[in-house]
Amino acid sequence: MSEFDTQYFRIINDSENMVRNTLIDVYRSLMFKGYNPVNQMVGYIMSGDPTYITSYDNARSKITHINRDEIVEELVKAFVEHYQLDKKEDPRP
Repeated sequence: MSEFDTQYFRIINDSENMVRNTLIDVYRSLMFKGYNPVNQMVGYIMSGDPTYITSYDNARSKITHINRDEIVEELVKAFVEHYQLDKKEDPRP
């Protein structure tokens, strides 16, 4: 493969709902403890440091059992679905 070829990145994920449900649980745990869930989750995703996630309700343990690539994949899928980017027409205003 040359440097000009596009590589495909695929994650084999049999449990997409598990990733989504874990992100929801972690988000709720962070909110309950008074943190800004978006900032804390971004900190974890970018750094891999689990101390960004509260240990309340096993949130830290739950999120560390998921590969961060799978988390990013789920977030991108949600973005695409939300903005309906998988449609043929241009979604921009």
